[in-house]
Amino acid sequence: MPGLRAALPAALLLLSSFPPAAARKDPGMNIPGELFELSSHDYRGNRAANVAIQYHNHLEGSPSLVLALREIKKAIVKVISEYTTKFYLVFSTLFYLTGKNAGICLATVLYQKNSSPQISIKCVDIPDKKKYQEEDRMFYHYLQHKKTPTIVHNIPDETGHIDPDVHKFWGLSVAASGYVMWKNSREDLAYNMVQIKLLKQWKTKDGVHVELVILFHEIPTENIVKCHMQFIWKLGDTLTPKYSCTPYYHWLEDGSGQDSKSAAGMSHEKARHSQE
Repeated sequence: MPGLRAALPAALLLLSSFPPAAARKDPGMNIPGELFELSSHDYRGNRAANVAIQYHNHLEGSPSLVLALREIKKAIVKVISEYTTKFYLVFSTLFYLTGKNAGICLATVLYQKNSSPQISIKCVDIPDKKKYQEEDRMFYHYLQHKKTPTIVHNIPDETGHIDPDVHKFWGLSVAASGYVMWKNSREDLAYNMVQIKLLKQWKTKDGVHVELVILFHEIPTENIVKCHMQFIWKLGDTLTPKYSCTPYYHWLEDGSGQDSKSAAGMSHEKARHSQE
């Protein structure tokens, strides 16, 4: 396969920077300087791979090419200090919107106390990439020529269904949310996107303007966090939204809520648009 042969040198170059397979398999991972190999089902490796994918999705800025984790192939961890840990990962991925195979990614994820993970990621052998890029182009130009704004509530709906007409909006929101989830993740704190409560989209001379209200699941606290986001989408650009987040209590039937500090992992950030 020509595409795979072309991609392999870059993948092998990145893989060559990985440490040798670790002999120790101590789940405690508490000895600085030691290497530990995790099983493919270990939540720590899966959590690190997911945040690497979130970072990748935000960088790609593509509603059609958003990825999801399929399976960990290899996960090696180096404990650098009490508050610094580095993960070396090889994992397979799926296309988020279709569930089809999307190839292999290699990543390093460096966690440090009170800061966003530092991530390096390379994904190879992504099938039909040009086809998905063309889908992005068609969607972008459709929105640019749409005469009326788009307003959509509850994606997916209460039954978990996503209408085909809003699939691309869902993908675009996943890509933009990747930035928010990556920025706020820590080694012991992660996020999944749950639902778009409200989406507003309209065209501007600078691109496609999108405002969102999104619910995130915070792990392991089990809190739900509500974030307001806005960004301008341009083809081929990284998605770096402005956002602010608060704990979300509406889902609790008794209305009692929880201590707001339990959802403090999601920050209030006034980030500049990358397009500005």
